Amino acid sequence: MITIRKSAERGQADFGWLRTSHSFSFGSYHDRDHMGFGPLRVINEDHVAPGSGFDMHGHKDMEIVTYVLSGALEHKDSLGSGSVIRHGDVQRMTAGRGIRHAEFNPSLDEPVHLLQIWILPERVGLEPSYEEKRFFADDGEAGVRLVAAPDGRDGALAIHRDAEIGAARLKAGETLDHAFAPGRIGWLQVARGRVDLDGTPLRAGDGAGISGQDRIAVRALEDTEFLLFDMAGQT
Repeated sequence: MITIRKSAERGQADFGWLRTSHSFSFGSYHDRDHMGFGPLRVINEDHVAPGSGFDMHGHKDMEIVTYVLSGALEHKDSLGSGSVIRHGDVQRMTAGRGIRHAEFNPSLDEPVHLLQIWILPERVGLEPSYEEKRFFADDGEAGVRLVAAPDGRDGALAIHRDAEIGAARLKAGETLDHAFAPGRIGWLQVARGRVDLDGTPLRAGDGAGISGQDRIAVRALEDTEFLLFDMAGQT
């Protein structure tokens, strides 16, 4: 079964310095029909204005993955980590028993566009940690990358959950086929462009929950970029 979550149906908020869309309930947006999908708890699509950002704040017991689509995002945390990530970079933060961090757009003229993802960890009280990696050399590079996995295999970021995140950049007409092992579920989040998911057209901002299927085919209707989650179904 494939359940579509249209971009326009997401929770929306505009704070001036931040425009954000919530695929699942978050902050003041609450929808009991959209509380998450399996262990996937949050997908927020954020546009942060130049010179603005999130002041130092705390998180606990969550795996937080940040995927930048354009612009730059500066990160600082209570572990002493500090960096600036851009399109092609992916960041993972294990909040564990407690971590504080700040995220800021250091540009004076360019907004930063990003996806922030929260995944419930396998257990509470983990040691807080931070990791980042560049997976695409430049904006024009196409391909499919495993960007997060529980064992950190094939150079992926290591997350503390039986969940994998793949990032795909396909040229128009290219197809990605993906098989799901028994008992696993998936989520596809379109970041750019348009795709056809098993006969259903999706565009940027649309998401799709996938359950009870052993495989899917994703065809790019134009140059596109999307994330594909493959997760154990038990939360």
